[in-house]
Amino acid sequence: MSTTLCFDFGNTRMKCAVFSNKELKEEILLEDDSAATIESIIASHQPKKSILSSVIRHADIVEQVLAAHTSFHKLGHTSKIPFSTPVGKPETIGADRLAICAAAVDLFPNKHTLAIGLGTCITFNFISTFHEFLGGGISPGMLMRFRAMHEQTALLPLVTPDSNFPLIGYDTKTNILSGVILGIVKEIDGIIDAYKEKYDELNVVLTGGDMHFFVPHLKNKIFADPYLIYKGLLAISEHNS
Repeated sequence: MSTTLCFDFGNTRMKCAVFSNKELKEEILLEDDSAATIESIIASHQPKKSILSSVIRHADIVEQVLAAHTSFHKLGHTSKIPFSTPVGKPETIGADRLAICAAAVDLFPNKHTLAIGLGTCITFNFISTFHEFLGGGISPGMLMRFRAMHEQTALLPLVTPDSNFPLIGYDTKTNILSGVILGIVKEIDGIIDAYKEKYDELNVVLTGGDMHFFVPHLKNKIFADPYLIYKGLLAISEHNS
C-alpha cells in the first residue's frame, strides 16, 4: 500500500488529503504551514509521495520538509499534466485550476467537460474531448461578494452564509442571502447553458467548499464532488512519478 499526501493551500484554508493508493482515507485541515505541522502529518501517515498545490505565499519550509521526507512534487506550469494548455501564458494558470482539470480528465476522459470550482473565486474550466484546457472564466466567490457589499457600503452588514433563506428576502440579511446565493446559482446555470449551446453532450462537474449552498438550487444536471481537487492532485502526482 502506497500513501500519498495531497496538499491544497487556498486563499481561505490549507488542507491535505491522505490517499492510500487511489482511496481517499482522510482530509486534514492545517492550522498553519509550520515545519512542525507538516512533520506531524508525515509522521502520522508515513507517505511515499506528496504533492502541493498552492495559490498563496506559503512558508518555504513546507517544500523543504516534504522534499526531505517524500518523493515531492510542486504543481506548477512546468508539471507534466494529462491535458494540454493551449492558452496564453500557461504560467499564469492557477494550480487549483490545473488540479480541477486533471481530475476532470481522469474521471471523465474524452468528454467535453466544464469543471466549476466554488471557492474564494468561482472558476469555470473547460476541457475539450481532446483533453485540451481551453480556458474559461473567473468571478468573485460567495464570501468575496458578502465582504464586498459590507466593506464598500456604509450600512450593509457582513452576512454569514446560511442555506435557510427565501426567494423574496424580508429583511436586509435575507435580501443579501437571496441576492448572493441565488445570483450565483443563476450565474452557474447561465454559464452551463451557454456552453451547452456550443458543445453537445457537455459533462459538468462541480467542486469546492461552498458547493452545498448551490447544488440544491441548480436546474442543470451536474456531477458534484467536494474532493475533486485532491483527486486531480493525485492524478498529477502519479503522472510525474
